[in-house]
Amino acid sequence: MRAVDYFDKGAETNLDRTAIIAADASWSYREMRAATESIASALWAGGLRNQEPAGIYSHNDARVLFCMLGIMRAGAVWVPINYRNATDANVEYMNYVEMTWLFYHSQFRDSVREIKQRVPSLRGVICLDCEDEGHPSLDTFMERGVGAEVPDWGDAYGNIDRIAGMVPTGGTTGPAKGVRVTNLALGTMTEMATHYWRGDVEHPVCLNTAPLSHAAGVLAFVMCSLGATNVIMPKFDPLEVLRNIERYQVTHLYLPPTALYNLLAHPQVRNFDYSSLRGVLLAGSPVAPDKLRSAVEVFGPCICQSYGQTEAPMILTFLDCKTIAAAAAGAHPERLASCGKPTLAVRLAIMDEAGRILPAGERGEIVARGSLVCGGYYKMPEATAEIRTHGWHHTGDIGYMDEEGYVYIVDRKKDMIISGGFNVYSAEVEAAVMALPEVYECAVIGVPHDTWGEAVKAFVVLRPDVSLSEAVIISHCKQKLGGVKAPKSVEFCDEIPKTAAGKIDRKKIRAPYWEHAERQVH
Repeated sequence: MRAVDYFDKGAETNLDRTAIIAADASWSYREMRAATESIASALWAGGLRNQEPAGIYSHNDARVLFCMLGIMRAGAVWVPINYRNATDANVEYMNYVEMTWLFYHSQFRDSVREIKQRVPSLRGVICLDCEDEGHPSLDTFMERGVGAEVPDWGDAYGNIDRIAGMVPTGGTTGPAKGVRVTNLALGTMTEMATHYWRGDVEHPVCLNTAPLSHAAGVLAFVMCSLGATNVIMPKFDPLEVLRNIERYQVTHLYLPPTALYNLLAHPQVRNFDYSSLRGVLLAGSPVAPDKLRSAVEVFGPCICQSYGQTEAPMILTFLDCKTIAAAAAGAHPERLASCGKPTLAVRLAIMDEAGRILPAGERGEIVARGSLVCGGYYKMPEATAEIRTHGWHHTGDIGYMDEEGYVYIVDRKKDMIISGGFNVYSAEVEAAVMALPEVYECAVIGVPHDTWGEAVKAFVVLRPDVSLSEAVIISHCKQKLGGVKAPKSVEFCDEIPKTAAGKIDRKKIRAPYWEHAERQVH
């Protein structure tokens, strides 16, 4: 089906149910669908041409979802813009995808002023919340579509190869690439997420606290297909998240691991009722096993985990609530380090550099096949071909699969440290350091070393009012991992640098140590 068809199916059977709660306002599915229809009509009245890119540049706001769905309904291409990015990075991406339309929130008017000057392809600029510097508000813009017809661009197959979104990759190793998210890939993700994540819940209530410009927006879209109520928070606030779970009887919640760690560390984490929770989905990066165990203890048997990426969104694998709860209780505890089993829509395998599929237990690159895989990179045939070698999609992640089919991610391929000829994976060392209760956050990189080529170095953020020595951390890691993989040095810091997507910015951490080196490996 077309992406918007999933929303319409959910709306048609829940017209009078509350679709969105945000700040002091709420909207029913009837009102939400009408708004998306008005946005689509206004785009066509304003001269939309088929499959033009239309971006959304805003912090969390209910109108972000209205515009996302309106863009899809119009047959344009949805482009989420990361408001945490520098303006230069966003301008570069907008010019790359030839952005034509831009919906923005007025708090970003200074950036939009510059964007207009530097992105010549822009024809229509609409402010979500007010009339702003000659740009119509979203309400005014929707009025312009009265009487305009939106062409019926559907077909009997659901336009499966048509582009629904042009989603930027993280861009940590260079400029962001535009992933061509087809209706087939987005539809597959929606069907897999509803199958694996919904659980036995008649009327889901989903709390959206992560940026809607990332996975949270896609999952809010998924929940709309179920007729769920989406509660939208303007930003992540640990105490407000805990309060809102109880206040709104939240059943579903998506969190990146760093947000989970913030919740678990909050002094009031045990002061609220979490009995309504059925699916707390963790995704975005591996979760430290000890944190998973703590999460089950605090929030109950509702913790689940998925693995995916922009190029194969969200749900290549799934680790269900029962398996995590059992592992936390001592049954197959090793599965707390797994990201689950491959989902129904994909085949997953582990591959070596020569393209050979590896047996259970052997480490290599995780590769995938199936309808979840997107349509490659926009205007980058060489980069697309590079991740499609040997007839599989290459994730760039290193891992292995056990005899029961559980997948374990060891590291990103590019994050591998080679020390004394041995492969050391950052994620493996980080998990060992994070097992120490005094540690709040950790990042591990390789730094130049005359003897070993690279030496393992850990950057550690401690919890408030605790102390821990470098020697204790190194000794602990030696016991868990052995001498080769244990950090050779530890640096304590106040925070770990993050990318705009909220992931560890290894490029920034590595820069001071490698700036005078001829290459980034030894």
